[in-house]
Amino acid sequence: MGGADAGIVRNTALAILALVGLRLVAAAFTPITFDEAYYWMWSNNLAGGYYDHPPMVAYVIRAGTMIAGDTELGVRLVSILLALPMSYAVYRSAAILFGGARVAANSAILLNVTMMASVGTLIVTPDAPLLVASSFVLFFLAKVLETGRGVWWLAVGAAVGAALLSKYTAMFFGLAILIWLAAVPKLRPWFLSPWPYLGGLVALALFSPVILWNADHQWVSFAKQLGRARIEDFRPVFIAELIPTQIAFATPLVFILGAMGLHALTWHRAGALASRVLIETMFWTIVAYFVWHSLHARVEANWFAPVYPPFIVAAAAAANLVQWKPRQRRLLDFCLRWAAPTGVVMFAALIVQANTGWLSGYRRDATVRSVGIGWRDLAAEIEAVRARSGATCVLAQDYGTTGWLAFYLPRGTCVAQQSQRIRWVNMPEPDPKLVAGKLLYVDELRSDGHPVLNNLFATVTQIAQLQRKRGPLVVETYGIDLLEGAKGDVLDRSPPPEAR
Repeated sequence: MGGADAGIVRNTALAILALVGLRLVAAAFTPITFDEAYYWMWSNNLAGGYYDHPPMVAYVIRAGTMIAGDTELGVRLVSILLALPMSYAVYRSAAILFGGARVAANSAILLNVTMMASVGTLIVTPDAPLLVASSFVLFFLAKVLETGRGVWWLAVGAAVGAALLSKYTAMFFGLAILIWLAAVPKLRPWFLSPWPYLGGLVALALFSPVILWNADHQWVSFAKQLGRARIEDFRPVFIAELIPTQIAFATPLVFILGAMGLHALTWHRAGALASRVLIETMFWTIVAYFVWHSLHARVEANWFAPVYPPFIVAAAAAANLVQWKPRQRRLLDFCLRWAAPTGVVMFAALIVQANTGWLSGYRRDATVRSVGIGWRDLAAEIEAVRARSGATCVLAQDYGTTGWLAFYLPRGTCVAQQSQRIRWVNMPEPDPKLVAGKLLYVDELRSDGHPVLNNLFATVTQIAQLQRKRGPLVVETYGIDLLEGAKGDVLDRSPPPEAR
């Protein structure tokens, strides 16, 4: 490695460490989202699978809380630190596929300044470990291409298995790999080799706990996720959301670079055939599915996480390997120069807004309901009401409120979701003695009250109305009901629709 390349590597590493440090600081003082609180409850009861997703997110959170405790930072610590091996995998992938330290450095930096990576590893969801695993799938496939050694297929299988343990979307990697091998003549002999099939067995072995869990639970997780988009539900309105949300998640300048990169791979033939086709199949296979999905149901922006490693490598290849016309070159140079500052500013602005509401003049915005700002104070008020009333357990209607209550109420407080018990099948049932006493019911204030509760309890009495606030903005007003005289089983154990 020459002196110039060594300098590029050093500067890239320092930049990524700084970005990771910024996320750690943000993680420490940003309240957790309701999804994170829910997954944190999973992490306290590890299993081979869960109603919503495979278990990797729970293991990531558990590892972090073992180091930093049951705190906001603890929940997010390992997810954020995984950006370091993710960056290495993307760096090496770009270097192998398209050559040169500059392409590799651009890839690592550009990925880290996207909102998908910066916010996506800060807010811990199944997409966070999926993004990391996807980076290694690309890296190990690049090693197969570089070395021609079959043993790298075992690493590919391990990476795909880790991706499958993160989210079911990873099943599309198998199709992408098959298309890649079939489309590149020199790679077709791999079909006659045992190594790719052994790699598939490795992936299947790693994924087997999820299969066994589903087999023991009426295949409910598979049915829930694979049944999201039904052919009869044709609603193309959702497709209009795809590009705007991805421009935001990629950040506008990185999105432009990535789009130019995909164009360059297809029409400018940037790089070798095998490298180009690998990037294109890893990107377009999953994108094609989500385009189809969006014709039937909403596609959340973060679901595109697995396509970001190839998308970013394409962006770096476009910036460094293609002879563009002068106007296109000026646009590309502008985007490359300002992509990182723009990404950092967007991340900082989002964190400030989520925690304070300053940037919107304290008005509502997209973060205000999902980020648990105000929940620490609200939980203290709920605990005071619980203590005064003598309630022995706190019930909630939805999984998000249940998660927030469990995280922010004093440890050991009995907390349970009254309905959808399939979500908590891996966790111990609440102590019957605690559920048999007076109960608090926490839910958003509703004009019609809770008719279902009137059928379950002899007395339903609203004893408080409490507000969750971000600065002067009232985010939600909760009605706190005291429930007495249970007429039967308090918890609704009806099977979910997927199991009926």
